[in-house]
Amino acid sequence: MIDIFSRFVVGWMLANRQNAKLAGRFISEVMRREGIAPGTTILHADRGGPMVAKTTIDLLDALGVEPSHSRPYVSDDNPFSEAHFKTFKYHPSFPERFYTREEAEAFCGTFFPWYNTEHRHSGIALLTPAMLHYGEADKVIGARALVLAAAHARNPERFVNGVPRPQAPPTSVWINPPPETAAAA
Repeated sequence: MIDIFSRFVVGWMLANRQNAKLAGRFISEVMRREGIAPGTTILHADRGGPMVAKTTIDLLDALGVEPSHSRPYVSDDNPFSEAHFKTFKYHPSFPERFYTREEAEAFCGTFFPWYNTEHRHSGIALLTPAMLHYGEADKVIGARALVLAAAHARNPERFVNGVPRPQAPPTSVWINPPPETAAAA
């Protein structure tokens, strides 16, 4: 499960099967661990059986989570997940195949911490997901601005457009924006 604003993987689960009970337990656990208050979040998912099952929809309602689903028959309707899966599958340490569940768990157990704390994303100003998720972005961007200003002061002729400014992270992110947000964009 990814926080699409920060790209932070807030939780992951490996299971031998898909079902609404497992999905519900996973969602509940992530919300509890992340301190997500009812009525404050939207969960975007594909239209797979567990995610559209009545038990999952009832759980989301009980948790105060608004469901959002991909368009029918569109398998790649979440660009954030698609980009994440590509990073996952093309990571240099991703094996040709997992021979055991333990191998898959070991890979995920090292990949997700790396992804959250070391992997820098161009879509979030070359920050790591953890920097943005835990509110460190302003500090990092401020430090970058000082470095750029110092470089400009030492060699102003190299910067024909003046003092360079670091890229800012996004202020909002949507998959299915509300009508008033989409109209303003």
